[in-house]
Amino acid sequence: MAGNVLILGIFAFLPPYWPQFENKTTLGKRKKTYISIIVFLTVVFLIPQNLKMPVKEATKSDYNPKSFWFYPWGKSVTHKGVDIFAKKGTEIKSSTSGLVLYSGEINMGGKIVLVLGPKWRLHYYAHLNELKTSSFSYVNNDSTIGTVGASGNAVGKSPHLHYSILTMVPYVWRIDSDRQGWKKMFYLDPIEYFE
Repeated sequence: MAGNVLILGIFAFLPPYWPQFENKTTLGKRKKTYISIIVFLTVVFLIPQNLKMPVKEATKSDYNPKSFWFYPWGKSVTHKGVDIFAKKGTEIKSSTSGLVLYSGEINMGGKIVLVLGPKWRLHYYAHLNELKTSSFSYVNNDSTIGTVGASGNAVGKSPHLHYSILTMVPYVWRIDSDRQGWKKMFYLDPIEYFE
């Protein structure tokens, strides 16, 4: 009985839908809307990312190629990105084109920038010294988004950029038995795109 009441309660909040009373114009508009959404989602997924090294003049010697998914790694348990070391104040460019979803400060990452790029991937830049972009702005490979620093939980450590790539489309085949291995379906190894 309680299950039936719950189900009826859920349906009470849904808008009424009676297809037999809809006219062809409304059905046509709905169909066009759905097709437009599907096309948009597909097009964004197909745009090439053309990733570039975000830290100006950084080379392979500025990061540890084995640092992705390194364990143990403090409160994060495993390291879900790469730390690229450089002098404080070194320019950071966006590694890809996209929309800045957030430019601001959080506890662990300090000053951060979060960019939504092609293929529905989030590009996370953390521990910045200065922010040089704003939320809801468009960036590309030539856009300076900040400078290398040691903010957040990196205070007192060598200046570096923590860079992570997260996919919003889960890659379930990447799950393994590592610590937090189930999260590998969301985190991609940025180092693979630098080499």
